[in-house]
Order: sequence, then C-alpha cells, then structure tokens
Amino acid sequence: MILSMTGFAVQHRELGGVSLHLELRSVNSRFLDLSFRLGDDVRLAEPALREMLTARLSRGKVECRLYLQKNDAAGTADLSLNGALLQQLKAAQTQVQVTFPQAKAMSVGELLRWPGMLADDSLAFDELMPVIREMAEAGIDEFIASRQREGDKLAAIIRERVEGMRELVQRAAPQMPMLVEAYQAKLTERLREAVATLDEDRIRQEVALFAQRIDVDEELDRLRTHLDEVARILKKGGISGKRLDFLMQELNREANTLASKSAATDVTAVAMEMKVLIEQMREQVQNIE
Repeated sequence: MILSMTGFAVQHRELGGVSLHLELRSVNSRFLDLSFRLGDDVRLAEPALREMLTARLSRGKVECRLYLQKNDAAGTADLSLNGALLQQLKAAQTQVQVTFPQAKAMSVGELLRWPGMLADDSLAFDELMPVIREMAEAGIDEFIASRQREGDKLAAIIRERVEGMRELVQRAAPQMPMLVEAYQAKLTERLREAVATLDEDRIRQEVALFAQRIDVDEELDRLRTHLDEVARILKKGGISGKRLDFLMQELNREANTLASKSAATDVTAVAMEMKVLIEQMREQVQNIE
C-alpha cells in the first residue's frame, strides 16, 4: 500500500472523574519529525509515545497531543477530609503541646493544605499509563489507516498521469522517421536547385548527421523504463516517496532532452505536455511516505 504523509486520528477515554484525549495529525516532511503537546499530568508519557510512533512511521511532520481533563461532575464533587490523617495530626499536635505549651495550634488553612488531607479521586500516572498505551496503539492504527486512504488517492492520480505519459511517448516515437524523410526531401530539392548534378553520397551524409542529431530513441526508451518503474513501485507499495521523487527527476530530465532535440513543433508540444504531467505527479509524490 502507498501511504500519504497527511493523516489525522483522535482517541478519547472516560476514566471516572477524568477523561483522556489523544490527537495525531501530520503533514509532509523529508524525514520523521515528531512534536508533542502534552498536559502536565501526562508529560511522562512522551518517551513511550515517541517509541511507539517511531516504530511504525518513517516520514512526516507528526504532532501528538495528549491531555487529561476533569469531567464536570468531578468538578462539583463535595470535598471530604482524610479522617485518619486528621486524627494523626491531632495526636501529634497534642504531644507537641505537652512538651511545648507555648506552641500554637494548627489553623484550619494549614490543616486543609496538609498533603493528603483532602480526598483526591484522580488517578496516579502509573494507573494512566496502560490506558495511554492502549489509546496510542488504537490511535496509530487509525492514523495509518487515514494515511493509507489518502495514499490510495495519490496513487490513483499518479497512475492516471503515467498512462498519459505513455500515450505521449507513443505519439512521439513515429515522428522521428517522418522528420528524417522530410529533411531528406527538403535537402534534395535545395541541392537540385543549386547544382546541375546531385552528389548522392553528400545527401546521404547530411541526412545521416541530421538523423543522429535528432535521434531520441534512447530518451523514449528511458521514459518507458522509468514509467514502468513508477507503476511497479505503486503496485508494490511500502515506503516509496523518495524513490518516486527520484524517478520524477529522471522523467523530467528525459523530457527536457526530448524538447532540446526536437526538430518539429509536434514533438516539442509532446515534450511540454510530458513536463506538465511530470510536475503534476511530482506534487503528489511530495506527500507520499
């Protein structure tokens, strides 16, 4: 399968009083470029997320967002005190005041701010991590599936352009013998007007030089070979963006040579049409992983 570097996926999990939200999105890039926007409660998950993404992606600028959010119901929950801790503090305070009668009693504010005094129903990070891993696996699956759907569209566009290129190659190939024949007739007529007797050997030499100068058989053969390779890569799938980009450069090179050797406006027009199709394919290839 051909994968696009453009993708998007969202995962959401409810965990009692809190909820986890994961979002993945990407655009094209020469390499794999990961960026993370994580909430403070889940920042420690970055190494695991980086490892999971790196194992399954090879190119693209990927942004990963993960945050923990308290549900509205949890925000209106009644405060409750840690009764056991409160009794321990009371006993400790009594003991201190026996030894130091002048010591002041703890204020209500100090008691409420004491670590662990107010009940906290939030989950510890160790409890969140298995859920985060499960979300990430599902999210990456969805993410890759979206890139595959986009990749299928890109591959279809490129295949269409490849067929258009093949038709242009077929149009250009018969032009060469016709050009040589026309040149020979034109040269013979010019010499007939210039001299009383024709030098047949000279005519053949001039025609041979002209035919060699405009010979584009090699260029057309290489164009066919490159188009076959593009079709083969699209059929095989996998990580192929850089290879396809290289082939676009080679196709463009051959089209330029074809245009420079052209001795007829029809062939020049064919070469220009090829360059348009190549540029259209290149735009799609830039987004393939």
